[in-house]
Amino acid sequence: MIALVGLPGSGKSTVGRHLARRLSLSLFDSDHVIERRIGCSIREYFEREGEQRFRDLEAEVIDELTTLPSAVISTGGGSVLRPENRQRLHERGQVVYLRSHPEELYRRLRHDQKRPLLQVADPLQRLRDLYAERDPLYRETAHYTIETGRPSVNTLVNMIVMQVELAGLTQPPADGAQWLPG
Repeated sequence: MIALVGLPGSGKSTVGRHLARRLSLSLFDSDHVIERRIGCSIREYFEREGEQRFRDLEAEVIDELTTLPSAVISTGGGSVLRPENRQRLHERGQVVYLRSHPEELYRRLRHDQKRPLLQVADPLQRLRDLYAERDPLYRETAHYTIETGRPSVNTLVNMIVMQVELAGLTQPPADGAQWLPG
């Protein structure tokens, strides 16, 4: 299992989709799993039930997803806030931190109305606060850190695959067509 962690907008869903396709694995986006389960958007659930209830549900979903042997998991930006999530992610798979700086994220997200934690008067400051709070948690959870910066999605996927290969966590299939988790 390969899990992607990082701030909202760091590319976890997009990179996860491409990585799963490249490795011929299933992709599970924890936020999408949660939305299917609750029958509404995370933003609506946040407003109605509060962050604590959402984090409880998120912890259940992370626990379930991290037991999958061969999958790519794209996590929600706050999934690392709970110690049990950090531990499960780190112990049950390989975790890649897609590290993005607040200013870069602000450029990507400034018009996004779907992210509940960014619906504030000063979203850039909110991203700076989230980065200050969560960067140490992402680093604690991750086996690998990849700076998102300006690379294309394909370049980021190649960097992740290379890290996993260098760690000896992949093996070539008999026909040599693609590399799969070993």
